[in-house]
Amino acid sequence: MDFLDEIKFDEKGLIPAVLQDAENNEVLMVAYMNRESLRKTLETGKACFWSRSRQELWLKGETSGNYQYVEEIRLDCDNDTLLVRVKPAGPACHIGNQTCFYRKIIEQGKPAKLSKVEQNENEEDDFIKKALFLKDLYRLIRERKANPVPDSYTSYLFREGVDKVCKKVGEETAEVIIGAKNESNREIIYEVADLIYHLLVLLNIFDISLEDVLTELEERRK
Repeated sequence: MDFLDEIKFDEKGLIPAVLQDAENNEVLMVAYMNRESLRKTLETGKACFWSRSRQELWLKGETSGNYQYVEEIRLDCDNDTLLVRVKPAGPACHIGNQTCFYRKIIEQGKPAKLSKVEQNENEEDDFIKKALFLKDLYRLIRERKANPVPDSYTSYLFREGVDKVCKKVGEETAEVIIGAKNESNREIIYEVADLIYHLLVLLNIFDISLEDVLTELEERRK
């Protein structure tokens, strides 16, 4: 019997995986695995997950080089959660922190408080780090163009070509407009994210960098 049959994947075929530093026991992040990503983790020795937003395999560190080398995988008593003990090659958090759990809301049994200055500085730092994620996403899309991955939606778009991508850009633009007409902030955020993703694919088709677009915006400001 396949040992994977012992694991209780949820109705979507997923199981939460908690990444822990094998040396100091610090919890680094939480993500999801399916059968395919778990098998790839075992084959490569690098933590691989299933991206629920992109609906594709996600090899942690593929774009940043911050691979999480697996030392041990444990299954909890209910067979529905994995503990993945790793040796990190770099920060686990996509905004550059060693761990995703870097913010305290309770400290010494009491709610943690930040001064207004600290809050503003943290908000600005978080915004900059999140903005850098666009560059990481652009690089991942470029990687999918150069090295297609089976069952990858991004690779599928590149195979279909510019007409398909332009159609998706048009559809997502219309969805943004519908969200605005519905006066739904959540809907607008969701559809704008889809639109930005497809625009990044379009930029990659023509080998246009993000820097080119930002330079154009900067010039307009001047």
